[in-house]
Amino acid sequence: MEKKVLATVGQKEITNLDVEAILGGLDPYQAAHFNSEQGKKQILEDLVNQELLYMEAKENNLEQDEEFQNELKRVQENMLKQYAMNKVLTSVTLTEEEKEAFFEANKERFVKPDTASAKHILVDTEEKANELLGKINSGEVTFEAAATEHSTCPSKDAGGDLGTFERGQMVPEFDDAVFTMNKGEVVGPVKTQFGYHLIKLEDRNKGGQSEYAEVKAEIEKALTYQKQSQAYTNKYNELKTKYNDVVKFND
Repeated sequence: MEKKVLATVGQKEITNLDVEAILGGLDPYQAAHFNSEQGKKQILEDLVNQELLYMEAKENNLEQDEEFQNELKRVQENMLKQYAMNKVLTSVTLTEEEKEAFFEANKERFVKPDTASAKHILVDTEEKANELLGKINSGEVTFEAAATEHSTCPSKDAGGDLGTFERGQMVPEFDDAVFTMNKGEVVGPVKTQFGYHLIKLEDRNKGGQSEYAEVKAEIEKALTYQKQSQAYTNKYNELKTKYNDVVKFND
């Protein structure tokens, strides 16, 4: 994004990049509220007001106030603590050999489950399910249209689409049907505790052992956390020994 000066307060320039930085730091709800011409104008006005407050504070030497000095000291101490901690954590490095070794030693953690994508129609009676199945099989109505009109499941708004799910996520009767039927097939009625289902299988994928490349990012995250935790523990033990005479716990 090209930098553009939107306002100046004394020698201070406020740019579109400053406004976008503020916008990017907001939570999604607030960002949606301010992500408009009027909203960005309000952010700009707030930034200008902040600079005016800063100018007056400098003019009145507020930085010399004892309360400000105490607050500044507290902020500096916390920043230094955090900086020191970040130095410990960022000292951790990973090699490709370490990541591959972690994968080989923990393969059971990286097994993909069987998954399926399916649509369904849920009705209250077996008779209704059979009636709809007959119309679908004869071509009188599509599965999706029947789901939209007759299903009692909220998925009817998406033509009965349940998206992708893992084996074991659905109730057993539904699960057994989905993972034994053929792609594109419509089966039913399948009775569950919720009623009677007609099921259309969109796709099914066999699970199994993941390849290293598929889970490399996950391994990096897990192994980094593990090594950072160990680095923190080591540092804490080192400091307890080094400063043992200045630490006192009250009973």
